[in-house]
Amino acid sequence: MIPAHVPDEPPLTYADSFDIPVLFRNGPADKPRRQWRTAKHKAWTGSDGFPAANGWYAPTTTWREIIKAATEVGRDVTPHLQNQPRYAHGELLARISPLYAYLGAHPVKPRHPVPGAKGRRLTWNPVYAHGTERSAKNAAGYRLGMTMTEWACRSLLGLGQTEHLELGGPVPALHKTFKDPKKKLPDLWGHHEAEELYWLIEAKGGDVGVGALRKGWAQLTAGSNVLGAYAHRTVLVGASVRPGDDLFLTIDHDLHPGQPPLAPEGSDTADDAAGPGNLEDHLGDSDDALIGAARAQMLAYLALRSAPASQLRTVPVPADRASRHRRSGLTTPLESDGLTFAMRADARRAVTGAEEHTLRAGIRSMGLDDFLSCRIPGTEVHLGMSRKLFAACERLHEEDLAIARRTPGLRAEDQPAAHLELSDEAQEEQGLTQRRIFREQQEEARPRLRYLLRDAYEQGAASNWSDLLRRPREPELDLEGNVGLLESATPETYLAVSRYELPPARA
Repeated sequence: MIPAHVPDEPPLTYADSFDIPVLFRNGPADKPRRQWRTAKHKAWTGSDGFPAANGWYAPTTTWREIIKAATEVGRDVTPHLQNQPRYAHGELLARISPLYAYLGAHPVKPRHPVPGAKGRRLTWNPVYAHGTERSAKNAAGYRLGMTMTEWACRSLLGLGQTEHLELGGPVPALHKTFKDPKKKLPDLWGHHEAEELYWLIEAKGGDVGVGALRKGWAQLTAGSNVLGAYAHRTVLVGASVRPGDDLFLTIDHDLHPGQPPLAPEGSDTADDAAGPGNLEDHLGDSDDALIGAARAQMLAYLALRSAPASQLRTVPVPADRASRHRRSGLTTPLESDGLTFAMRADARRAVTGAEEHTLRAGIRSMGLDDFLSCRIPGTEVHLGMSRKLFAACERLHEEDLAIARRTPGLRAEDQPAAHLELSDEAQEEQGLTQRRIFREQQEEARPRLRYLLRDAYEQGAASNWSDLLRRPREPELDLEGNVGLLESATPETYLAVSRYELPPARA
C-alpha cells in the first residue's frame, strides 16, 4: 500500500525541464553514495562527444527529449508491422507508458548548485515505490535504461542514429560473428561523426549496482573483441534510481584506436556515407542520411498513416529547416521560439475566412510549412513529420512490402501454420531470423533506394496531404497551436507533450 502520509495529488503541472546528474568514468566501479546530491558538478556546456575530463556533470534536458529517445531506441519492429500498421500505436504506447506510469519529478537543493540548473530531478513515483511487483519493476528498469542510454548518447553526446546489435553490427564482414546468439554482446551500436568512431553501447536501468555494470562491461568487451582493429569506443550507461532518490547516470567508457570506420555498404561517395550526428541535418545532401532518417521514423510514419482522419491535424512551423538544426539536444522547443509564434500570429490574421483550398497555399507563401501530427492513443504524446519525410517513408514502406512479398522466409506462405505452437525460444529465434533477412534485403536494395527515396522526398514538398494520405480531405489545420501542449520540432519531425502528465514523485 502507498503510505497514508503520501498525499493524493493531481498530476503535476511541470515546466518540462529538469537536471540529470551524470558521472563519467573509465570503467565500472561501486555505485556513488548520494554523490549526485553532494558532489561538486561541472556545468555542461554542450558537446559533440565526451567531455575532456571525467567527473560529475549536471546537464539540463526536457521531457520531450526523453520521450523522443523512448520512441526511437531499440529493436526495429517495423518488419512485423508492414501489414498491420495500426499496431504501431501499441508499440509506441509500450515504449512511452512505463515512463509516464512510474517516473515523477521533485525539487532538489544540491550542496553545490550548478549555475542555470532547474533544481528539479526525476525519480520513481509512489506507484512504483509502493505498489509495483518485481517483474513490472524489471520491465520498467529495462525501458528506463534503453531510453536514458539513447538520450545520453544522442541528445547529450552527439551520436548518430543507434541500431540494435542483433542485426549484425557496423562491419558487414563481421555480421555472422555479431549475430551469434551464444555470444553475450552489447545492446546497440552507432557511428559518431565528430569522433569518427563506431560506438558499442550497453544499457542498464533501475537500481543498477556494480554487479550489473560489470556484466555490461563484459558484454562490451566481447563486442570490442569482435570489432577488433576498427576504431571504436565502448560505452556503458547505467540509469540508476531508487524510490526517493534522484535519477542519475554513470557513463563508463573506453577508447579503442585502430582503423577508421567503413562507409555504409554500397555507398557511392565518402561524403554521402557520413554518419551524421543528427540525420535530419544532412537530408539535403546525403542520400544515405535520408534512408536512415526514413527508417528511424517508420514507427511514427505507420502511426500517422493508420490514424483515423478525426485524429489527424497539421501544425504550422517555419519552412526554414536551418532554424531547427541541432544546437543542444535533438529537438527545438517551440514555446521559446519567437519566430514560430510570430509567423503563426501573422498567418491567423492573414487567412481569416479563407477557403480551405487557399488556406494552406496562403501559409506556405508566408514561409510556413504544416507538419502532419496525431496523438498516440493512451498517451498525451503527439508525433508528426513533414510532407517530404512522410513521402520518403511512404516510398520506403512500399519497398519494404515488396521485400516481404518476394523474400523466402518472409513471404506469407513461408510462415508456420497457425495451429503449430512454438516455444518462446523458437518464436524469438524465428523473429530474429526474419529481422536479419529483412535487413539484409534492405541493404542489398540500398543503391536503388537512394534514387527512389530522394525522388519521393523532393516530390513530397509540393504534394497535398490528401494526396499523400490517399484520403479525400485535407487534415484540419491548427493555426492556434494546442493550448496545454509543449511543442518541439526537428528539421523534419514534430513532437509535443502535455504539460500535465508527469505525476508528483512524493510529498
